[in-house]
Amino acid sequence: MCPPPDQPIVANGNGVAADEEMVAIDTTTPHISSSTNGHVNAVNETTTQQPPAVKSHKGVYGRASDFLSNTSNWKIIESTLREGEQFANAFFTLETKIKIAKMLDEFGVEYIELTSPAASPESKAHCEAICKLGLKRTKILTHIRCHMDDARLAVETGVDGVDVVIGTSSFLREHSHGKDMTWITKKAIEVIEFVKSKGIEIRFSSEDSFRSELVDLLSIYRTVDKIGVNRVGVADTVGCADARQVYDLVRTLRGVVSCDIETHFHNDTGCAIANAYSALEAGATHVDTSILGIGERNGITPLGGLIARMMVADPDYVKSKYNLSMLRELENVVAEAVEIQVPFNNYITGFCAFTHKAGIHAKAILANPSTYEILNPADFGMTRYVSIGHRLTGWNAVKSRVEQLNLSMTDEQIKDATAKIKELADIKTQSMEDVDMILRIYHTGIKTGDLKVGQSAVLDKLLEQHMPSRDSSPSGRSNGTNGTPAKRARIGEPSA
Repeated sequence: MCPPPDQPIVANGNGVAADEEMVAIDTTTPHISSSTNGHVNAVNETTTQQPPAVKSHKGVYGRASDFLSNTSNWKIIESTLREGEQFANAFFTLETKIKIAKMLDEFGVEYIELTSPAASPESKAHCEAICKLGLKRTKILTHIRCHMDDARLAVETGVDGVDVVIGTSSFLREHSHGKDMTWITKKAIEVIEFVKSKGIEIRFSSEDSFRSELVDLLSIYRTVDKIGVNRVGVADTVGCADARQVYDLVRTLRGVVSCDIETHFHNDTGCAIANAYSALEAGATHVDTSILGIGERNGITPLGGLIARMMVADPDYVKSKYNLSMLRELENVVAEAVEIQVPFNNYITGFCAFTHKAGIHAKAILANPSTYEILNPADFGMTRYVSIGHRLTGWNAVKSRVEQLNLSMTDEQIKDATAKIKELADIKTQSMEDVDMILRIYHTGIKTGDLKVGQSAVLDKLLEQHMPSRDSSPSGRSNGTNGTPAKRARIGEPSA
């Protein structure tokens, strides 16, 4: 659990926080869990435990995991149209929401979460309109407070399920709604039973789970599980948790409830993706995401980032579920809607994601892309690039470009031309047009006999003669929306 600010943790001799109670879990439940770090002893000590079954991830780079792991069996609750509306720049018209919802359905997410109909009349109207779209794959959820008025509005919209949330940490109980755990439990039961009576899905989630008392969390989760919720939710509302804390809490919770476990991670400290993965390893079943991670403050687990992480664990599972080639278009649509740029280092779709520059890297990539790529760009409809118009370029990368241009040059000649490219790139980065022109002029000079290997001065004169427009201004750059280089060498594709 995340410690409150300015409050030290005092551990006893067993390494357990002195103010943290030990919780005994009924070992007759279907899922038995044990702590991995001594912070939570989730198993009755009188029970003889058998070592957990071990299974391996299906990905090439996976590691052994125990029987609780769901890294090959999980679902996405896509919250761009709920959490994403809380992003600073966000204002989604109904037209934009419908476009995003249809694209997410085509992408294949299992759920789309919408803003509460209690938020405003327009929010309610939008919720009703999206429910009427008749999406093929995706169920529609709405996210509400643990309040009967909100629940009544929600079930009237035609949603497939309702996500109920209430703050359980001392911070939120004191400074937000002002209620104690007895009141929260009573109200949760009332709302859950009402939603269940309508025959739709129901999830109950604590808010600020990682700053809530463990005993309070397990008590209310056990209560709502017994009355039949589809999922319980764990939320790192302020982004304070790390992957080990997430694993411990979710694994403990897995021993308490038999329903599914949904997780929601904010990215204030950069752990959202790692925490989502750790939760799945511990037995969670659902992960909340948003496109480009947009949301309150620094947002939540990004859809693309989660997909990237899970592709390493089990690529066949991910590819069987999701239309991955749509990811770039989804991100572009949302980026335009909220008036931001897709970051240069964005997972999978950033313009640097599959761009290789260093000479050693480029040589290896040309021989076998797996040497420096954990993901295959072709799986996402992307293409890898080798950047060659710079001082770090190597002759193998230049050779690849020579072959793409269908120029006949020996290795010795290519090395000579590469030396000139590096020399010029020490002054300014060369655009792809510059590199192509240098190679073509060099090739022509060799063929006509005007140039021989090692004649740098002669090559300079040829370049001055045939490239009169060259100047000292930076080239190879553009002011495009994503700040991408104007042209890069695309591996395996000839020049136009």
